[in-house]
Amino acid sequence: MKELDNMPLDDLCINTIRTLAMDAVQKANSGHPGTPMALAPLAYILWTRFLRHNPRNPDWFNRDRFVLSNGHASMLQYAVLYLTGYDLSLDDIKNFRQWDSKTPGHPEYRFTPGIETTTGPLGQGIMNSVGMAIAEAHLASVFNRKGYEIVDHFTYAFCSDGDLMEGASHEAASIAGHLGLSKLIWVYDDNHISIEGATELTYSDDVAKRFEGYHWHVQNLGEKANDLDALTKAFSLAQEETERPSLIIVRSHIAYGAPNMQDTPESHGSPLGEEEVALTKKFYGWPENEKFFVPKQVLEHMHTAIVRGRELEEAWQEKFSTYKKIYPELTERFEAALHGRLPQYWDQNIPDFKPSDGPMSTRDASGKVMNAFASKIPWLIGGSGDLSPSTKTLIKNSNYLEKGDYANRNIAWGVREHVMCSASSGIALHGGVLPFASTFFIFTDYARPAIRLAALMELPVIYLMTHDSIGLGEDGPTHQPVEHLVSLRAMPNMCVIRPADANEVAYAWRVAMVRKTGPTMLVLSRQNLPIFDRRKVASAKGTLKGAYVLSKEKGSHPDIILIGTGSEVQLILQAQEKLALGGVDARVVSMPSWELFREQPQNYRDEVLPPNVKARLSVEAASPLGWRDWVGDTGDSIGITKYGASAPYKDIFKQYGFTVENVVSKAKDLVKNIS
Repeated sequence: MKELDNMPLDDLCINTIRTLAMDAVQKANSGHPGTPMALAPLAYILWTRFLRHNPRNPDWFNRDRFVLSNGHASMLQYAVLYLTGYDLSLDDIKNFRQWDSKTPGHPEYRFTPGIETTTGPLGQGIMNSVGMAIAEAHLASVFNRKGYEIVDHFTYAFCSDGDLMEGASHEAASIAGHLGLSKLIWVYDDNHISIEGATELTYSDDVAKRFEGYHWHVQNLGEKANDLDALTKAFSLAQEETERPSLIIVRSHIAYGAPNMQDTPESHGSPLGEEEVALTKKFYGWPENEKFFVPKQVLEHMHTAIVRGRELEEAWQEKFSTYKKIYPELTERFEAALHGRLPQYWDQNIPDFKPSDGPMSTRDASGKVMNAFASKIPWLIGGSGDLSPSTKTLIKNSNYLEKGDYANRNIAWGVREHVMCSASSGIALHGGVLPFASTFFIFTDYARPAIRLAALMELPVIYLMTHDSIGLGEDGPTHQPVEHLVSLRAMPNMCVIRPADANEVAYAWRVAMVRKTGPTMLVLSRQNLPIFDRRKVASAKGTLKGAYVLSKEKGSHPDIILIGTGSEVQLILQAQEKLALGGVDARVVSMPSWELFREQPQNYRDEVLPPNVKARLSVEAASPLGWRDWVGDTGDSIGITKYGASAPYKDIFKQYGFTVENVVSKAKDLVKNIS
């Protein structure tokens, strides 16, 4: 078109990104047009001049990672992905926010080629990016050799005022600065606008000083969001920094160019309207009545990313081919880590606990099992929220990962549960590393948004949550989880396992090591528990199926089924013996994982819980909500419907009805009432 003939190519590309975002949001009548319009120059410079990526192989391992933490600006990323040649069509752009489209309202991992992580809840993306940078630094330290830097890439993130208001940003920036993650580069879009109005309503931080205090390299570009030379120089300087993560601050103008909506809160989350779209296109010197218009020269120019990406990957592959010949053992380890390929006999010689070893808390057993796996699987890394001595999550043959020594496998997260879990997701998303994260079970409250997104993305993160119930004892109700089991069981793709003894722990770890369809959470006791004599009761291998008959009834048909998890299984085993003395024949079922049990065939579930046995009693030191699925309408539950208390744990269990006597009494009443 003639009106575009004199427009510089860079401006053509930038305005194409802007107008695609405007048109897509307008067509969907839903979305956030303002930020893509403001940040189009930044995205253009990054994706065409700095980002090392291959559009035709989005999973190339040594690519730079890009995270759009302000995920509401998703059309910015979709436009750039389409224009640079990813498997995303113009029709996909037109289908923005529609059912089953590749362009959902916020970026979603697995849905759209080139999307590295699911973002939208503010703060999550930047926390993910910290994990990606940790993974890169760790793998580079382990595998790189002079002249053969096979792990060598940057992690970039765009973030907003809202991201930096979130407390999560403080945790993320603090740990990143402490670790000196110099290949982490954030761009802060300082646009002064939030949904309610100007950010000055609530926000007056000196962001530059704040990040300097976190030991970051900070560049404040001021009013240069459209200055391509200044943006280019800023990215170059950030890449050259070798001691600190980098923050580039840019004062942008939301809905840049919209004559009536620039710098207004309305442009944050609403379509501009047809008239305003036309006026804005006029400001850009764009055809006012053309929708989803992409000039041929823009597509040709931005598609050069395909050739450049192929060349980058081929050069890396050539270097890696030589590396393979020089370092065959390292290569074998590297490829195993990348593909999560467990070594032969990976689960042999895992501790097999005897009654004479106990009693033992399941947190202690987990520490022993974890270290057995860690000795065989070097890409298992992680840490706790300042609680490793208590959660038993220290890998014994390694020191702490720290600035200048990233090869170590223990991560000291400090009292930062939220970034611990979100960065662990970033580690998993990066690949080549299997992360675990640990704290007290009650403090999943501090990390729940990150845990939820890990489940949403089906990431194989391992959570080790200890101090699992009122059995915590004297620390009292602030530290005693009550509603947490049921709330996490309600989370799709999450697998919660609450083992009853040390051997169930060993099998729970086996589940966690192979599970690929979501996170696995082991919920572990602080107090010591007996180790069951497996010569007298069933093998703990039944843990792999989520529930199993631990101790059968004496006759051909049980009068009642007693079901328990964790520390309460010992109670129902003892109750079984006492009931037998009174002529009640009980079956004892250990049910460490509802999720694993639901995955079993119906015939197995019916074998464990015969449908014709209506007398069923569940015993669990947590909210009984949800147990109706297993005990049925005629069954009953012993659970907790109020908060805990501060006292020795044995006294608390007694006061809350977790005694053999109460189990026996409830069971007898059930049998009597049903018969």
